[in-house]
Amino acid sequence: MSVPADRPLLARALPELRPLDASAAGRALDELRLAADREGEEALAEALARSSPVSAFLAAALDLSPFFRDTLRKRPAIAGRMLAQAPDARLREIEEAVAAAAAAAETVEASLMRELRLAKNEAQIWIALAELAGEADTAQTVERLSALADACVRASVGFLLREACRAGKLSLPDPSQPGQGSGFIVLGMGKLGARELNFSSDIDLILFFEPQAEALRGLADAGDLFVRLARRLVRILSERTEHGYVFRTDLRLRPDPGSTPLAIPVEAALHYYEGRGQNWERAAMIKARALAGDLDAGERFLAELRPYVWRKHLDYAAIADIHSIKRQVHAHRGHAAVAVRGHNVKLGRGGIREVEFFVQTQQLIAGGRFPELRGRQTVTMLDELARQGWISVDVRDALARDYWFLRRVEHALQMARDEQTHTLPEDGAELTRIARLLGFAGEEDFSEGLRATLRDVETHYAALFEKAPELSAGIGNLVFTGDVDDPGTLQTLRSLGFERPSDISRVVRTWHYGRYRATRSAEARERLTELTPALLAAFARTGRADDTAIRFDAFLAGLPAGIQLFSLLHSNRPLLELLVTVLGAAPRLAAIITRRPHVFDGLLDPTLMSELPDRAHLHGRLQAFLAGTGRYEDVLDRLRIFAAEQKFLVGVRLLTGVTGPARAGRAFSDLADLTLAETLKAVEAEFAAKHGRVANGAVALLGMGKLGSRELTAGSDVDLILLYDHAPDAAASDGPKPLAPSLYYARLTQRLIAAVSAPTAEGVLFELDLRLRPSGNMGPVAVAVQTFGRYQRSEAWTWEHMALTRARSVAGDPELCARAEAEAAEVIALPRERAKVLGDAREMRARLLKEKPPRDLWDLKLVRGGLIELEFIAQCANLCGAVEGSPRRETGEALGRLAPDFASAAQRDALKDAFRLFSALTQIVRLCLTESLDPSAVSPGLTELILRAVDLPDWAVLEAHLKDAQHRVAAIFDEIVGSPA
Repeated sequence: MSVPADRPLLARALPELRPLDASAAGRALDELRLAADREGEEALAEALARSSPVSAFLAAALDLSPFFRDTLRKRPAIAGRMLAQAPDARLREIEEAVAAAAAAAETVEASLMRELRLAKNEAQIWIALAELAGEADTAQTVERLSALADACVRASVGFLLREACRAGKLSLPDPSQPGQGSGFIVLGMGKLGARELNFSSDIDLILFFEPQAEALRGLADAGDLFVRLARRLVRILSERTEHGYVFRTDLRLRPDPGSTPLAIPVEAALHYYEGRGQNWERAAMIKARALAGDLDAGERFLAELRPYVWRKHLDYAAIADIHSIKRQVHAHRGHAAVAVRGHNVKLGRGGIREVEFFVQTQQLIAGGRFPELRGRQTVTMLDELARQGWISVDVRDALARDYWFLRRVEHALQMARDEQTHTLPEDGAELTRIARLLGFAGEEDFSEGLRATLRDVETHYAALFEKAPELSAGIGNLVFTGDVDDPGTLQTLRSLGFERPSDISRVVRTWHYGRYRATRSAEARERLTELTPALLAAFARTGRADDTAIRFDAFLAGLPAGIQLFSLLHSNRPLLELLVTVLGAAPRLAAIITRRPHVFDGLLDPTLMSELPDRAHLHGRLQAFLAGTGRYEDVLDRLRIFAAEQKFLVGVRLLTGVTGPARAGRAFSDLADLTLAETLKAVEAEFAAKHGRVANGAVALLGMGKLGSRELTAGSDVDLILLYDHAPDAAASDGPKPLAPSLYYARLTQRLIAAVSAPTAEGVLFELDLRLRPSGNMGPVAVAVQTFGRYQRSEAWTWEHMALTRARSVAGDPELCARAEAEAAEVIALPRERAKVLGDAREMRARLLKEKPPRDLWDLKLVRGGLIELEFIAQCANLCGAVEGSPRRETGEALGRLAPDFASAAQRDALKDAFRLFSALTQIVRLCLTESLDPSAVSPGLTELILRAVDLPDWAVLEAHLKDAQHRVAAIFDEIVGSPA
C-alpha cells in the first residue's frame, strides 16, 4: 500500500534505526524534549515523552548524527513541523520564503544572508531525515538538494541585480523578474548542473555576461560591475557566520581560472572554448545548466557551445580526446581487496567518479550523432545508453544500483557531521556509525556490501578502456583536470620523488590551459597529455624532480610551437631522456635552452650524435646564418644566437660521450675564434662609417689563456689583447669624425668590448678579460704592435712571458696576426736563466695561494696540485726551452713533451694523467653548473655524467683518485719549481 505524498514525515511507518550508543541516544532524546518544552513545541514534547516509533527513530538519528542532534536541540520547531507537514510541502514553503526575502525592498545583504542560512539549515534536516525515514530514495534526495541550491542561488542573484538596478548601475527591463534581460548568466556545473547535489556539496558555478544585453545599454564598465556582483554572490553563499553557511561556492571551473576574471564576457568565453578548451572542460560542459540570472541568455550560450561539446563525427581526434581523459583518471584493472577504512567513495577505486566517467566518456563519443545521449543525469543516461545499444541492460542495472548505493554512502558520511567528505573513517566505531545510518547492523556487513559494489564498478569501468593506450601504467594515478589537486595524483608524485607535489600538479595543469604558444592547439595538448607520464617519470630519475619539472615548464613557455616536438619526444625516448638530462643535471645548458628554446632544433640534426663538425664546416654554417643580415645590431644578435646554439650542441655531445673533453675544448675555442672574427669585422665596419680608417691601419686579436691554448670550457671568459699598426705618418683617420690613431684604436677596442660582452636581448657573446695586455689594467686597451714588442722585451715580468706562451692570433689582419705571433715566439725563445724563471713562478704561486686560497679539493684551478700548477709547469718549460720539438701552447701537449732534464718520464706521465683528469672534470662541471661544485648538492644526474666522463665507478673512488692526483702534482711541482710554502 503506497503512502500518500502529503503524509507528515513523522506520521509515516518509520524504519528501525540502531543507535551507536543506546544510553547516549536516550540522553539526546531527553535534551530535544526539554528544548521542545522551552520553545513551546507541545506536540513534539508529548511525542518524545512516550515510547513510540517516532521517539525511537529520532533517538537513533540524534545519536548517529551529531549534526541532527545539535541542530534540532537549537531549533526544535523543525522537528515539531515534521509531525504536521510532509517534506515536499515544507520544502516548497522554505523556497518561497527565500525568494520573498530576497525580493523585499527593505532586505539588506546581512538579513538575506541570515535568512538563507536558516532556511538551508532547516531544509537540510528535512531532506536528510526524509531519506533516513524512507520517505525519499536517494534520487529524490539529490533532486531536493539541487532544488534548494537553485532557490538560494536564484534568490541571491535576484537580490544583487535588483540592488544594482536601484543604484542606477543596471536598467532592468522588469525588476520583478530581475534576471530577464540582465545579461548575467549563471551556469550550474557538476552535480548542481545535473541536479545530483550531495548532502554537503560545494556548488560549482560559472558566471558570464552579455555586454550587449538590454540592461547594460550605455554601461561602459559591465565587466567591473559583474565581477563585483560575483564576489558578493560568493560571499552571500559561502561566508561562514554565526548561522553557518549556505553553500561553499566554487568558480574555478570557468575558462583558465588563474588568469581570468570571476565573470567573463560571452564572446571571450566562446573564443576560449573553441580555441583552447580542454578535454575535461568538454566533459564538464555536459552537465552545464542555466539556473539563475538571464536564463534565455544562458540557453543561447549553451546552444552556441554545443558544437564544442558534441562533435558530429567519431574521428581519431575525438577518440584521442577520450583516451586523454582516461589517462588522467587512471583505471585500476586489478581486483585486489580494497581497504574499506579510509576509502574515498568518490575518487577511489570503483567509486562514484568512475561511474560518472563511464557515462560521460560514451556521451562524448556518441553524443554528437545521438542527441538523446546529451542528458545531464548519470542514471538517466545509463538508461539511454542501454536503449541505444551502447551497453547491455545488465550493465545498466548494475551500475545504476551501484551508483545509488555509493551516493547513499556519500550522504551518510556527510550528514553525520555536515562535513564535505567522501572518505570513510579509519576508526571502527565511526565506521559503524556510517553503517547504521545506512541500515546495516555494523561494519562487517557494510564492508562486504561496499566491496562488492566497488569491484563491480571497477570491472565495468576498466572494461570500457581495454584497448586504450596505458602510457601511465606502472606510475599510478595522474589526474590534472579541473583546478583542484587530486589526492591520488599527489601521492603518485610524492612516490616518484617530487618534494612539492601540489606545486608540480599546478604546473602540469597550466600546460593544459593553452597559455603557452606550444600548447594552444588541441592536438598539441593531446600529445603533451600522452607524454606527461613519461616526462614525470624521467624527471623523477634525475633525483631533482621538482627542479627539472620547473625548468621544463620554463622551456615549454618559450617554445614557439609544440606538436612536432611532443610527437618527436613521444616516439624518440632517447631524445626525451637527453632533454631531461640537460634540464636536470646541467643548469647552464638548461638556462640556454629555456632562454632560447630554438636551440633545441639542433638536436634534430641527424649528424648530432656523430663527431663534431670541423672548423671549416662551422665557418660555413656561420656564414650561411649571417647571410642577408644588414643592420649592425642584427649581426651582433645573430652571432649570439649562433654561439648559444653551437655551445649547446657541443655541450650535448660532451654530455652524451660523443666527444671527449679535449675535443670539446677545441670546439669551444673554434667557435670563439669564428664569432670573434665576425664581431671584429662588424665593429670595424660600423666604426669606419663614423670615423673612417687609419692609413694602412690593421688590427690583430691575440687570444690568451684558455682561448690561446684552445682549452676553453662552456663557462670560460675570453682573454684578449688587441694589437694595431698603421702608416708611420698617419695623423688621423679619414672619416667624418677623424681620430688620432691611438685614440682611434682605443675607441675601436671599447666598441669591440661592448659588442662582445654587453647584454642584448640575446644575452652576451662572451665575457671578456683584457688584463693580460701590457701594464694590465693600467695600460691602454689597445696596444701598437711595436709597443707590445718593446714592452715584452724590456719591461714584462716573468709571469707575463709565461702567459705569452699560450698567445695565439684569433682574428684580424692576416699579416699583422702573423707578425704578432712571430713577435711572441721570439720573446718566448729569448735566453733565460732557468732558476730565475722557476723562482719567479714559485713566488707567484705563493702569492696566489695567499690571495686566492682554494675552497676545497673541487676548486680544481686553485687547489694545491691543481690546474694552475700544471699550467705553470708547462709555461715554465716553454720559457726554458724544456719542451721537446718546439714550444706548445696546449698545456696537455707541453706536459707530454717535457724534456728529460726538466721532468722524468714518470713525472711527465703523472702530470699528463692529472691534466687529463682535471680537464675532463672542469669541462663537465663548467658545462653543467653556473656556480662552483658543491659535492653535497650534486644531483644524481650530474654525478653520473661526471663519473662517466672520468670512467670511475662511484663518487668515493673519484674523490680518492682526485686527492691522489693533486698530491702527486703538488709533489712534482715542489720538485721542479719549488715549494710555494
